[in-house]
Amino acid sequence: MSCRIAPEAGAELGAEPAPEPAPELGADTLRPGQVVGIARTPGTRIVLSARARAAMAGSVELRDSLIATGRPIYGVTTGFGDSARHQLAPESAAELQRSLIRYHLVGSGPTASDDTVRATMLIRANCLARGYSGVRAEVVDVLLGLLAHDILPVVPERGSVGASGDLVPLCYIADAVTGDGTVHYRGELMPAARAMRACGLEPARLAPKEALALINGTSFMAAFAVLAAADAAELAVIAEACTALAVEAVRGYRGAFAAFPHDHKPHPGQRRSAAAIADLLAGSALVTGADESDHGPEYGPDHGGHGDRRLPRPVQDRYSLRCAPQVIGVLRDTLTWADQWLGIEICSTNDNPIFDPATRTVHNAGNFYGGHVGLAMDALKTAVASVADLLDRQLATVVDERFSNGLPANLAPVDPGRPRLDHGFKGVQIAASALTAEALKLGMPATAFSRSTEAHNQDKVSMGTIAARDARTVVDLAYDLAALHLAALCQAVELRGPALAGAGSRAVFDAVREHVGFVSSDRRLDTELAALTAALREGLVGTAVASLSPDLETIS
Repeated sequence: MSCRIAPEAGAELGAEPAPEPAPELGADTLRPGQVVGIARTPGTRIVLSARARAAMAGSVELRDSLIATGRPIYGVTTGFGDSARHQLAPESAAELQRSLIRYHLVGSGPTASDDTVRATMLIRANCLARGYSGVRAEVVDVLLGLLAHDILPVVPERGSVGASGDLVPLCYIADAVTGDGTVHYRGELMPAARAMRACGLEPARLAPKEALALINGTSFMAAFAVLAAADAAELAVIAEACTALAVEAVRGYRGAFAAFPHDHKPHPGQRRSAAAIADLLAGSALVTGADESDHGPEYGPDHGGHGDRRLPRPVQDRYSLRCAPQVIGVLRDTLTWADQWLGIEICSTNDNPIFDPATRTVHNAGNFYGGHVGLAMDALKTAVASVADLLDRQLATVVDERFSNGLPANLAPVDPGRPRLDHGFKGVQIAASALTAEALKLGMPATAFSRSTEAHNQDKVSMGTIAARDARTVVDLAYDLAALHLAALCQAVELRGPALAGAGSRAVFDAVREHVGFVSSDRRLDTELAALTAALREGLVGTAVASLSPDLETIS
């Protein structure tokens, strides 16, 4: 499938990339991981199955027959929200849908990312393809056509309280489906109608209920959520690698990651994190003992002949090292149940009203409410922020010569020719602290701040969209922080001797070194750190450790 578009001067652009196979929509088989893959693969072609088309036709026939009876149907032959008490003539139903889109085009703030918009379009199409929303297959065909040609509506992020779903942001997608509004296409901003003409797509002419069905659901918040959860899964792998390197950097103990203690507090995520860190440390000559009874150097002298001795170091590491599986494990287990909730959400009819062709009834309910997405994202952002704080505390230990067991202050190599001129990773630690503070600040649960809106019709709202956007932001902050931390950890391990590191942590060390080099004297690091952050998002650490052991695979 290829199409061309001419700029105003008439120059041709190239063909789209080849489409990839995609799941059947409306069959309740779409998984969050599939959404992420399609959202991050421009130009995926999806075709409605015969089963989905038949199911949609059934609800459309019921919709039309109920309209013909003259009975009031919310949002079809009545106004919206508190205007639902006003019934309109059946011949006004189509214009009502267009008006619905117009008055919700009030979004603001930054434009949603391309992958977020693709995910939103896919999730909304899947909802409608289930066949209970009273929407014709032709409307979903247009939505999928935009997705296949990577014609992406410009969608402002702000404006939804997650009440009747994501009314404001989804209206920008509905607007593009009708050929109005502005879209991103092949690196340009242009009218939707122009991009659609170039690809041979006809805008949809919406029938009664169809605009409401396009906008009255949780697809925008769910898009943020599935992408944030996928990225957070890789963060768990990164945090385990950071912990292994940090333990080696300070010549810490490996005993905290032995199976025994975690078998006796058997949270699955905790056990998995402990095993992953232990695997990364396998063969390391930088860690101390299999348990804390091995204290390394000889004890200090007997004090006063009473058997009291001063140990050269404590018999256990700080919490940020010793409790890492208990912190990262919370993130892993949060991801497990969040994935289950999101899997249900993206395969649901999160719309209102919905039609039951089997019983010839229409149901007014609240499936548009984003409560599950909101709570899942509030939990996820808290778990990610906690992991960010863990990494920040590890970094603070590694750069402080009082606690790092022999490393130079701020990891700056001692150069007699440049006494006190180099500050090493002091700036890195300051930046990491700022990122961590911002992540922790966003940990306040958005779902606790319900508001009454729309003349008290929406008097209890989910705040799910804000929670999901917050989760995205916290994940972004954690990636930036992880890049800072990994750069410092590799500096520390290089000062110790990389050949002494475990095979797993050495693999991570080598991967990081492709983006950030050893700091022999002060230099700007922002460009190198940005490259490392981008590589982390592409799965740098997960790829580095996946070949070592099946236990180190990321969450799918």
